[in-house]
Amino acid sequence: MELRGRVVAVTGAGRGLGRAMAVAFAAKGASVAAIDLDEPGLAETAGLVTAAGVRCATYVANVAKEDDVVRTFDAIVADLGALHGVVNNAGITRDGLLVKPKDGAITTMSLAQWQAVIDVNLTGVFLCGREAAKHMIAQKVAAGCIVNISSIARYGSHGQTNYAAAKAGVVALSETWAKELARYRIRTGTIAPGTMDTEMIAAMRPDARERLIAAVPVGRLGDPANIAQAAVFLFENDYMTGRCIDVDGGLRT
Repeated sequence: MELRGRVVAVTGAGRGLGRAMAVAFAAKGASVAAIDLDEPGLAETAGLVTAAGVRCATYVANVAKEDDVVRTFDAIVADLGALHGVVNNAGITRDGLLVKPKDGAITTMSLAQWQAVIDVNLTGVFLCGREAAKHMIAQKVAAGCIVNISSIARYGSHGQTNYAAAKAGVVALSETWAKELARYRIRTGTIAPGTMDTEMIAAMRPDARERLIAAVPVGRLGDPANIAQAAVFLFENDYMTGRCIDVDGGLRT
């Protein structure tokens, strides 16, 4: 897909990976619909996108709420005139062990912890992917693309039953949609980041951060720009669909 002149929506665009991807699409000449709950963060992202000479429309929305998602994607098409793709990046964590015996008692991951992560990280991807596909089909786009952000946690991650399950589900969505949507000229793809140099990692104790870095074969944490590069690749390469790219510095070798 040629990105210049296209419209790409990015969820979780208020900071981190989402912001990096929004800026990368703008650098390729695409207009960006930036979606997040963080309104100040969206404003900062919009400034970076428009500095590249393209349009940026911002939308405060909760991707886990169907009404929010339907309204947002309707507004994107009305405001920007079209939609050619979406990156489903918004996500949260609510970590905890499935069960944890301590002092004679056993605590468990709560249903609230489970449901909060599934709602945002899996149901949110379903809703945004569905609405994006609906609009792209209605427009009869010459080419469309849906990219979902997973994680290497999908292979199983200690203390992250909820997150790992959601991120594995995201890969299955991409594979299923690749089969269902190909007839409409819509491709899909997934990116599974490894340990990324984000705000959360930056706030860790230096010794804990060093242990994380030591576990990565390439000897450093991932940069959001590495994920943005993969997202642009999936949009631009029209023979890629349904596949997941692990961008993890060799962590899974």
